[in-house]
Amino acid sequence: MSERKNVKIIAFVGLSGTGKSAAAAYLGEHGMPRVSFADAIEDALKANNLDATLENETMIREKLRLDPAGDKIALEVIARLNNLVDSGQRKIVIDGLGSWATYRQLKHEFPGSITVVALTSSRHIRHRRLAMRHDQPLTQHEVNLRDYDAIETLGKGGVIAIADHFIHDNGSLEQLHTKIDDLLRDIEF
Repeated sequence: MSERKNVKIIAFVGLSGTGKSAAAAYLGEHGMPRVSFADAIEDALKANNLDATLENETMIREKLRLDPAGDKIALEVIARLNNLVDSGQRKIVIDGLGSWATYRQLKHEFPGSITVVALTSSRHIRHRRLAMRHDQPLTQHEVNLRDYDAIETLGKGGVIAIADHFIHDNGSLEQLHTKIDDLLRDIEF
C-alpha cells in the first residue's frame, strides 16, 4: 500500500455541466495532478474502437463497472491515484467522482484523505453549457438521459448529497475560480 501520510485528495462530483472539469482544470493550472473518471471511460472507448457517443459511454461504463473482477473504472482510478502518491504527489484532484460504490471504495482506499466537493448549477444553465460544448455537444434530451442514468444507475445523487462541501456554479468561470480559491483556503487544501 502506498504511503498516504499528508495526502489530500479533492474530488469534484456533480451532474453533467456543473463545472467539474473546469474546477479540476483550474487546480491543474496550479500544479495539482488530475485523475478523471471520464478519461478512464474514454481510454476504454478507444481500446474498443468505439465512438464517444452517449450510448457507447453508457455501455462501456456499465460493462467495466459490473465486471466480475470488480469495478474496473474505479480500480483504474485508484491505480492512477496510487501512482501519483507513489511518485510523491500529496495534493491530487479527482474530476467527476463516479458512483456511490466508487465513493465508498475511494473512502476505504484513502481514509481521511478525500474531500468531496459537489458542484451544482441550475438545470437551464447546465443544459445551455452542454449544448454549447465544442466536443460532443448534447441536446436537452441527451442531458436528461445522462442525468437519469447518473442518479438512477450510478447513485450519484447520494454522493452529491453527502458531499463535504458545495459550490453553486451559475456564474462565470472567474466566479467559479474565486469560489474554489475561497473553499481551498477554508479547508486548508
